Amino acid sequence: MEKKVKYAAIYIKEPTGGYSVSVPSLPGCFSQGETLEEAKVNIAEAVESHLESLRADGEEVPTPEEELVSSITVSVPQPITS
Repeated sequence: MEKKVKYAAIYIKEPTGGYSVSVPSLPGCFSQGETLEEAKVNIAEAVESHLESLRADGEEVPTPEEELVSSITVSVPQPITS
């Protein structure tokens, strides 16, 4: 019987286009996609592959951590112009 597990994924819109994705609970598990939808599909496949690899190597499968992703607003100094 399969167990469904939910991992937090962080999507970053890249300045050159597309999205990069990481899963903090699974160090080394990354993916990307040209669109957000493609990135979501790709990271799901990457997570499944990562977990299969861990199991095959006899390593412990990390449980998802309770993660809070938030944004912050900060002041950035203006560059000095002559």
